[in-house]
Amino acid sequence: MTAPTSGRFITLEGGEGAGKSTQIARLKGKLEQGGHTVVATREPGGAPGAEMVRKLLVEGPAERWDGTTEALLHFAARRDHLRSTVWPALKRGAWVISDRFADSTVAYQGYGYGVDRAMLRKLYSIAVGDFRPDLTLVLDLPVEIGLGRAAARRGSETRYEGLPTDFHGRVRAGFLETAAADPGRCVVIDGTQDIEAVAAAIAAAVHERLGG
Repeated sequence: MTAPTSGRFITLEGGEGAGKSTQIARLKGKLEQGGHTVVATREPGGAPGAEMVRKLLVEGPAERWDGTTEALLHFAARRDHLRSTVWPALKRGAWVISDRFADSTVAYQGYGYGVDRAMLRKLYSIAVGDFRPDLTLVLDLPVEIGLGRAAARRGSETRYEGLPTDFHGRVRAGFLETAAADPGRCVVIDGTQDIEAVAAAIAAAVHERLGG
């Protein structure tokens, strides 16, 4: 199954505190200045049903779910997100920017929790099919810096932030290994730079890869 699209699908990935939300707002504004219609969204969430699942995943105690249960919930939310938000927007010709997508499931549940990655690929095939992002931007920074940033803006969605530092180290490795294995889709951005420098690097990557 491949969704018919005429827009572009960009995903931003990275660990806790990577600054994805800030950079999505910057990129959305820049693309709109260039004449594009842009939809900014997020995972888990981005659609009414998926937002209900989000609360189950990002709030409450860290031990609430095991990795396999989390993966199933993520893919259920992802399916709703795609059907309700992403695919219709792309079909209209909009550019869609998502704060996280399936690479986060691989990094958090696959690398972080050790869930079998072959099983995650099967779940992807069932829920998503052949559809892939046109471009994935991985905002990379050391775990300690990211967790410090996340703590500074702490709200109710703290479940993943409360997991051990070594878990987040595995997550970071997962993102970097995924990006290295798929350089045609992924670009790694140094997230330790200031906001303007990160925004400039993202804009350059989008222009180079997608002509935006």
